[in-house]
Amino acid sequence: MSNILHLQCVSCGKTYSTSDTEYTCPYCGDISGTLDVVYDYEFIKSQLSKASLENSHEYSHWRYLPLLPVDQPQLIPPLQVGFTPLYKAEKLGEQLGLNGLYIKDEGKNPTASMKDRASSIAVVKALEKGARVITTASTGNAASSLSAFAAVTGLDCLIFVPENAPRAKVAQLLSFGAKVLMIRGTYDHAFDQCRLAANKWQWYCRNTAINPYLGEGKKTAALEICEQLSWKAPDKVFVSVGDGCIIAGLWKGFQDFYRLGFIDKLPQLIGVQAEKAAPLVKAFVEGKDMAETLIPETVADSISVGNPRDQVKALRAVRESGGKMITVSDDQILEAIPLVARGSGVFGEPAGVAGYAGLRKMVDLREIDASEKIVVIITGNGLKDIDSAMMAVKEKPLIVEPGLDDIENALLSFGLF
Repeated sequence: MSNILHLQCVSCGKTYSTSDTEYTCPYCGDISGTLDVVYDYEFIKSQLSKASLENSHEYSHWRYLPLLPVDQPQLIPPLQVGFTPLYKAEKLGEQLGLNGLYIKDEGKNPTASMKDRASSIAVVKALEKGARVITTASTGNAASSLSAFAAVTGLDCLIFVPENAPRAKVAQLLSFGAKVLMIRGTYDHAFDQCRLAANKWQWYCRNTAINPYLGEGKKTAALEICEQLSWKAPDKVFVSVGDGCIIAGLWKGFQDFYRLGFIDKLPQLIGVQAEKAAPLVKAFVEGKDMAETLIPETVADSISVGNPRDQVKALRAVRESGGKMITVSDDQILEAIPLVARGSGVFGEPAGVAGYAGLRKMVDLREIDASEKIVVIITGNGLKDIDSAMMAVKEKPLIVEPGLDDIENALLSFGLF
């Protein structure tokens, strides 16, 4: 790849060409040996500029193609990924006493989550390598995302999900034609089994973190944010964290634009985890480079991770940005679903709104300045997990008989008269 200099291990610093290793550093292993994609920024400057982007009619994340690890652009699938809306959330901002609050709605991606950014890259890399089968482990979003992209590119797709994956997500990936294995256990069990199977049968593996190219897809959300804010980075970005790939990818994106001179500062990243699924928060607070494995328990299935696979990059991203990692309770996450929906018109799943729950918590602790420009990323749509959404709302529908008298009585109970 003419735009890539090499791959580099995040722990030992050893460098590899793109043909030397497929996934991780063979010396440091899957957790410590995740790889950075290191670009030739001088070459990229000759291919990409603010002016070229402002004149671009490619309204997807492929507008950043010179900054993406693609050798054969003719293999790019037709689904439109990225360039999701960034809303100025006036009503939410007023409720929190903030003047510059923005909501980035990743639910507008093809399969309604941010995972489409990574899956679109994964299928291109699989096709470039001549793979016939692609696989991943997921709590649901990455699975349904990969299933869609595999369907339109003709790849056979085999998915590993934990047995308790939300029904809506399983229905979505089955509809796309994926073969599904439900593993008795947690996401971490599904991840390990997927990795072993991919190695044995030589499938292309989309698993988070071990595949170095996934974060390159996720970083495009950061590139879009800078463009949508007229080439200004926000002061803070709030996002939910599970494996850590999203927050690590965001940091890579902001750094890319900073190195290219497209923005003049870098934002602080605030990673938000559920209280009982917070190994990275614990590691961050204790000043450790690695997280201790735990058994996760949270309503936010997409961030229910006990052994974060991209933990080195995630912790590095938060620390380098001068940000922090915080926890929120499941009650705070569920409260955030209707708050975000009614305050911004964006319907998020539990993990999707966890970033907003974290912002509320920091506002309550007086750790946010009212003048700051803040972006909250809603990583997935609320239709992904209707059971949790129904738990989150106190109001229930009223059943009435046909006729205006009964309807009027119902309206009175609603307080509309």
